[in-house]
Amino acid sequence: MIRVTIWNEYSHELRKEKVAAIYPRGIHGAIAEGIASSDFTIRTATLAEPEHGLTDDVLQTTDVLIWWGHRAHEEVDDAVVDKVHARVLNGMGFIALHSSHYSKVFRKLMGTTCSLIWRVADEKERLWVVNPGHPITQGIDRYFELEQEEMYGEFFDIPEPDELVFLSWFQGGEVFRSGCTFRRGRGKIFYFRPGHETYPTFHNESVLKVISNGVRWAAPEPEQAPRSVPPSPHPALEPVPSEKPVKSSN
Repeated sequence: MIRVTIWNEYSHELRKEKVAAIYPRGIHGAIAEGIASSDFTIRTATLAEPEHGLTDDVLQTTDVLIWWGHRAHEEVDDAVVDKVHARVLNGMGFIALHSSHYSKVFRKLMGTTCSLIWRVADEKERLWVVNPGHPITQGIDRYFELEQEEMYGEFFDIPEPDELVFLSWFQGGEVFRSGCTFRRGRGKIFYFRPGHETYPTFHNESVLKVISNGVRWAAPEPEQAPRSVPPSPHPALEPVPSEKPVKSSN
């Protein structure tokens, strides 16, 4: 069994009726339901819980941590960030979804600003499979489409990915490295772009298939199960940089 924890800041769903209507059980609940499998044990955690739901016990019994964040990156306690970072280095898989590119954890793992350009204009996104032999793309055709999504565009300030598995095209003409893998220490990391909160992206079968594949890929091998080690102290991160919106060409 692969032990999966799905973390969501769970803010938009409580503040915006439109988001609550799409995700009545929260984005974390939709993902948990959508990737349910006989070989996964799944639990969820949210920002408002003590230690953001990521206690030592939870992290020590998590094989893959899925992370969705957007408006509350700076509200995540640095001590929790350090613990998650240490667990990844020691073998826990980590999947960062959509705006989690700006999360403290992902930026700490990447060591860059992770900045990009963006636009919300109800645009079609086509995600091209550029690595058809990769485990994360199994069961996905040459591409799949999302009728409405937020645009993310290059330049995406991340280190050179170990593997590029998806490349997105948007109606406005931009392209984006939307599926990237990295290795840090003993841990495997997958960044997957789709997932703006005002669209039903996490009800899409292809998106959920990719996330499920990502969990299986990122899970540590039995002989490389995450070790229990205390995190070392790290300086606090700099404040998150401002995103750079671009005007719609429509």
